[in-house]
Amino acid sequence: MEASKSNINSLFEVVRVDRVILHIDMNNFYASVETLYDPSLRDVPMAVGGDKERRHGIVLAKNMLAKAQGVKTAEALWEAERKCPGIRFVPPHFERYLKYSRLAKEIYMQYTDQVESFGLDECWLDVTGSTRLFGSGREIAEEIRSRIKDELGLTVSVGVSFNKIFAKLGSDYKKPDAVTEFTRENFRELVWPLSASELLFVGKSTQESLRKYGLYTIGDVAKADRKLLERLLGKNGLQLSLYANGEDMSPVQHVLEESEVKSVGNSTTAIHDLRDDGEIRAELYVLSESVARRLREKGFSGCNVQLYVRKYDLQFYQRQITLDTAVADSESIFRAAYGLYKTHHTGESIRSIGVRVTSLVPLETEQFSLFGDAAHAKKMQKLDSAVDLLRGRFGSDIVCRGIRQMHKDLFETEDEHRRTHVENPFRGAAV
Repeated sequence: MEASKSNINSLFEVVRVDRVILHIDMNNFYASVETLYDPSLRDVPMAVGGDKERRHGIVLAKNMLAKAQGVKTAEALWEAERKCPGIRFVPPHFERYLKYSRLAKEIYMQYTDQVESFGLDECWLDVTGSTRLFGSGREIAEEIRSRIKDELGLTVSVGVSFNKIFAKLGSDYKKPDAVTEFTRENFRELVWPLSASELLFVGKSTQESLRKYGLYTIGDVAKADRKLLERLLGKNGLQLSLYANGEDMSPVQHVLEESEVKSVGNSTTAIHDLRDDGEIRAELYVLSESVARRLREKGFSGCNVQLYVRKYDLQFYQRQITLDTAVADSESIFRAAYGLYKTHHTGESIRSIGVRVTSLVPLETEQFSLFGDAAHAKKMQKLDSAVDLLRGRFGSDIVCRGIRQMHKDLFETEDEHRRTHVENPFRGAAV
């Protein structure tokens, strides 16, 4: 009888089949693409950045020779030159990067239709259903690595694992031009000794909070009491525990899958570090106007306004406020963002700044407020919509706010929907 029960249990036993996830990171992407167009850059320290003569911009990417001299992504060009005298700066050519990003993705799609971008230079692939055709995850990774080098002239690092987080860790583990595999059998040995900061979305503030409780490595986080992590970091603490223990189950999106619009934002990077309140007011208004326009284009208004500020030393913070009513006009968004800035900023120079609206609802949703804000916001929204109509018919310069003209050379602004995800300053800021 017992043997019979055992046989029945074995027949109905659910066998767990792990996913096979790749994360592919194109090495020094911007710099490597520029080298394809100018081979003389191959043997000298170089970085892709802004206008050196105008002290404009930061290092977007650097080659291995510049990295060996201590040059870091996101530092000012003058800082890079001080570390590496004679470094060559190349202006960015985003059309080139888009081209090679698309070509690489076309190669990935020959192995799976589950391809999820994480910026121009990074993608996750779920090849679980492709292993019978192309071999193991590692074999697929090696084949893709070889093809990218032969067909595009670029190198990639690939992480192979059973979830997205460990696959991302794998692509960072060994660079350049390498494949690293983290399995259920080896991840405790290889992943757990790594710094907790290596986990996706763990920023400096989160790392400092973990260190206060003696949590230095991914293994420390994995073994920590989840209630402690929840008290320390809220729901993000629980998420980090799942990540550290290899329990991330987030899916890789289909290549044609469109993410639900959950927020609309815009950010700028300053030509020079900002301290003047007038300049900051001007740029916050320009950002708010851009965000409001895009909200209306997408048919949304939002109740939550977020402010992102990165200071001169590259430290950043994010603050948010929930409004009494959903808005889609530039004035309401500006007042909220500027209020956050005045409340929370402590006087340091600003390198870049961003505004985002979340908690979106359909634009036609009726708005109510005890304080009369909704009626005013609706009036301002109609005014903004009239300006949209004029600009659509006669060009964007037909109506221009005076505050923008006063500071028209201040910033190089680029909508986040045209940026790569990796450049998104809000990514991970809440953790």
